Amino acid sequence: MVVAGKVFKLSEPMDLAELGTRLEGYHVEEEHEEGDYKFTLVTEIAGLLVKANMVRGIYSHDFVLQVFHRGKVVPQPRTVEALFSFSEYEKNVYLTVVEKKRTANYVANKLSEILFEKAGSIVEARISPETLREFHMRNPEETKITFFDNVDIPNVNKLSLYGPDLVSTSLFEDYGKHGDLWYVVARSKEFGYVVGVTRDASVTVFNLPETEKEKYLEYVTKQIYALASS
Repeated sequence: MVVAGKVFKLSEPMDLAELGTRLEGYHVEEEHEEGDYKFTLVTEIAGLLVKANMVRGIYSHDFVLQVFHRGKVVPQPRTVEALFSFSEYEKNVYLTVVEKKRTANYVANKLSEILFEKAGSIVEARISPETLREFHMRNPEETKITFFDNVDIPNVNKLSLYGPDLVSTSLFEDYGKHGDLWYVVARSKEFGYVVGVTRDASVTVFNLPETEKEKYLEYVTKQIYALASS
């Protein structure tokens, strides 16, 4: 019952039509030989859907995993597949990768290499501490968890608050004077989702089945892109 992902944005201009053209038909094969084992590893863009306001598809990548079996280490091919979606919002092009943070970062860099022939042209969509606070204040009664970093108290790295009544305590304001809001878990009034959002635009919906990735993308497009553009 958890769907995780991360939001990025293009640091170089490219419209969605051109973006779709560069992704269309992308397919690379690499021969991998290891002892008696030979594999053809494929990296490709599958199921690409190009519309006026959105480009969506699956980034699929093969890799070799070392597996211990019967006293030997045996190479086994595996495939990572990640749903991604590009959309325009207020003159920026945003990318959402529906995977956990480490995989999402990897896919964003690979998509940057495909589109711009280099990593670094797709970057994190940062959310400021002030904007994250505004996100919390939209529905403060439903905020369950907050984390603060960049704490100015010596030998204290992070501060956190848990519990349904944290908004009614003075600690939230006190902590905000000593650090920057890094992570908020709150319930969305509009969608009813319990959502965790960090300043690096990692977004986790805790009460959404893994099969409902389209609903995750709808939420991120409507709610998170506005935070990242503030």
